[in-house]
Amino acid sequence: MSSPHKLLCVVAHPDDECFAFGGALALAADAGVETSVVCFTDGQAATNRGAAASAAELGAMRRAEFAASCRILGVTHHELLDYQDAQLEFANSSQAAARLVERIRRFQPHVVLTFGGDGGMNTHPDHTVVSAFTTAAFHWAGQTKRFPALGPVHTAQRLFYVTTSFFFPDRPACIPAPWTVSLDISAVRQRKFDAFRAHTSQLPLMAKFESFFERHGNHEHYALAASPHPHPANQSTSLFTGL
Repeated sequence: MSSPHKLLCVVAHPDDECFAFGGALALAADAGVETSVVCFTDGQAATNRGAAASAAELGAMRRAEFAASCRILGVTHHELLDYQDAQLEFANSSQAAARLVERIRRFQPHVVLTFGGDGGMNTHPDHTVVSAFTTAAFHWAGQTKRFPALGPVHTAQRLFYVTTSFFFPDRPACIPAPWTVSLDISAVRQRKFDAFRAHTSQLPLMAKFESFFERHGNHEHYALAASPHPHPANQSTSLFTGL
């Protein structure tokens, strides 16, 4: 059964879509929600490089892995942009946000997901910058004075930042936002893991952190960052409650 809702997820690297947001995307797909994932880079600067002999070869590999992961998660649309991995902080922020504004106005999502300003559990600067681009685009997409040539305005109903209830040991701790949504993803947890395993070049990461996801992987947590309707923060178990 299809849903009237649409969900847009904006990430920095291939594997972010499953590592951070896989449960939300799979649950949305199962509910008939139309989903779109926009990824800024092809991950050429990754530490784990599989059998790639060059950065370009790794980028091509990771593009294919991203597409495979999105298929497993049931993502309706996926797009990988042309920004340089590990260099997003030096990108033109207005131009990057404008590219997202155009996509938000075209796709017209009800809910937008991205990283928080902490940079996620690995405090990656690319994640922090993608958070800034997406936050600006979320607000600017609904403003007539911002990029009028990029299509009719659209105001999405909710912007969520992914957050966490635990930290990885022996890594710098992020400073996470308190969550307002706790998603029970136990029904799709295996699919989330399967999607990550589609990133064959990054399997050493899965091996390193799998035990933590085994313990904590039944839930994903999200912080409501913006909504066009003033209201107090409430705890919820769905990204779409009341929409």
